[in-house]
Amino acid sequence: MESKTMHRANVVWTNFCRFALGIVFIFSGFVKADDPYGMVYKLQDYFVAFGWTDFMPSFMPLFLSCLLAVFEFTLGVYLFFGIRKRLTSIAVALVMLVMTPFTLYLAIANPVSDCGCFGDALKLTNWETFWKNIVLLVLALWLFKHYRLVVKFISKKNQWIISMYGILYSVAIVSYCIFYLPIFDFRPYYIGANIKEQMSIPEGEEPPVYDTTFILEKDGVQKEFTLDNYPDSTWTFVDSRLHLVKEGYVPPIADFSLRLYDTGDDVTDFILSEPGYTFLLISPSLGDADDGSIDLINEIYDYSMENGYPFYCVTPSPEEEVEQWKDRTGAEYPYLIGDETVLKTVVRSNPGLVLLKEGTIINKWSFQNLPDEYALNGRLEEIPLGQIQQMPLTHRVGIVFLWFIVPLAVFTLLDNWYHLYQARKNRRAQGA
Repeated sequence: MESKTMHRANVVWTNFCRFALGIVFIFSGFVKADDPYGMVYKLQDYFVAFGWTDFMPSFMPLFLSCLLAVFEFTLGVYLFFGIRKRLTSIAVALVMLVMTPFTLYLAIANPVSDCGCFGDALKLTNWETFWKNIVLLVLALWLFKHYRLVVKFISKKNQWIISMYGILYSVAIVSYCIFYLPIFDFRPYYIGANIKEQMSIPEGEEPPVYDTTFILEKDGVQKEFTLDNYPDSTWTFVDSRLHLVKEGYVPPIADFSLRLYDTGDDVTDFILSEPGYTFLLISPSLGDADDGSIDLINEIYDYSMENGYPFYCVTPSPEEEVEQWKDRTGAEYPYLIGDETVLKTVVRSNPGLVLLKEGTIINKWSFQNLPDEYALNGRLEEIPLGQIQQMPLTHRVGIVFLWFIVPLAVFTLLDNWYHLYQARKNRRAQGA
């Protein structure tokens, strides 16, 4: 009796480990597939931190981002359905055995502030990521030892159907989000967000308080100073550091700013308070920007001028790249300066187009799906393009979930029905 009880307990715990790991891998893979360029930027941070940028091909970050998304998602599907139990348990254990020491290094050395495991959907500190991986490693090692206790939801003969669907589904999500934009925008610049409101501190809340330490040098000796004991001009400035003195409310958007390219004057409030519509062509790097849709961009610019809508190109690119872009495209629109990291956060495309109305994001487009003359068939006040068209979050979740779970459920039920039918048929044959 005791052995049976222990066996049942082992079966329950093993399958709990399998489902927990499966959910984590499916979620991690999906959020990477939903925002492939977000993972690209995170991988680029890693390459810079480790000094790998010189020998890394330009296509590699996007390739690795897509590959990682598909791999994690598919591995999660394998875990959930009990496909290739031994091979899957080995793969999961190896992944965790590699990632756990790696995240320990990240926690200690802190080369990047966020590992990017769950993209922008769930931000974890490096130490939180490490302890999360410790838990997952324990589950993975248990599953590796007891993989035979995993209950399969699909027959061995039809495993390939679920496998292929998991791969194709994740590839489809990645492809869609590269061509368009993320289905789920977990950043503060989502469609419908008012940037000014996202930058403000609610009434009753206090901002965090920081203390600045200045590192200065004189006669080869470096010392730290504060504003209270700042020395004379004989000391040379080296660096400054901020120290958190008191925690407070940090608004979702804290670093959005726009400056005139020619003069450097801050025009953030002017742009965000502009009555009516404003087009912002966003490019974190004009030197790397795709110019394949430049004809459409120029048409949108002409449309904006005809209808009195301001149109700006926002970029941190140096003057020579701006001039090269003008020469390649014939662009005549004015330019603003924005922070590269912020612009990558605003829209996952280079270039990307953002439509604002009094600081509210009405719509965003990648360079691959810009609106054409058929969509721009009237003033923005009168056509659907000028209205927020974003599908409600619950609808998007429902569609994505149903496209994933319904076919898998149908495949599973048909497979189980077929095997029950075959078993009954065999029993009847034996009875005869």
